[in-house]
Amino acid sequence: MFETRYQQKGALMATQWRDDGFRYGAVTRALHWAIALLLTWQFTGMAVKLIVGKAPITAFWVGTHKGIGVVLLTLIVLRALWGLYNMKTRPAHGGGFWGRAAKVGHLALYALMLIVPSLALLRQYGSGKPLDVFGVRLIDGGWAEVSWMTAPANAVHGLLAWVLLAAIAGHILMVLVHRFIWKDDTVGRMIG
Repeated sequence: MFETRYQQKGALMATQWRDDGFRYGAVTRALHWAIALLLTWQFTGMAVKLIVGKAPITAFWVGTHKGIGVVLLTLIVLRALWGLYNMKTRPAHGGGFWGRAAKVGHLALYALMLIVPSLALLRQYGSGKPLDVFGVRLIDGGWAEVSWMTAPANAVHGLLAWVLLAAIAGHILMVLVHRFIWKDDTVGRMIG
């Protein structure tokens, strides 16, 4: 009897950390909300830059952009790997048109979240300039610019970032549809 309760409690604790088919686990939720917070920081900084122009507050926000971008890319890679590890136990998107649309939407979000900062990191490396992230030197630099590395980000980093923001807005819109129109428990899966 004691072993059975202990085993059940252990299994329950394991499902709390991992996705269990009905709800996302604590690790998935923590990564989701950390990424959401950091993306909010990034887009707020870019909005301040566009609205205010050159000013001390703009310098502050823009000054954190590369460092936060590296942290974001790291968390996004971890989230993607964690998602693959939990693939068989993740909550289902459902069937039909909306289920397929949810899968495509989530894949697009992941792709954009990986591509946008990866392009920026490639550009940074190709620039030949050093990269310090919160006091830690990640790229020494000191070489001549490599144009094939800088050109892709120069062409589409900003554009794809705004496309990512539109995809995030669509994601949030669908959260509201699930909650207030369809009145299902999809939101509860990520809130916990």
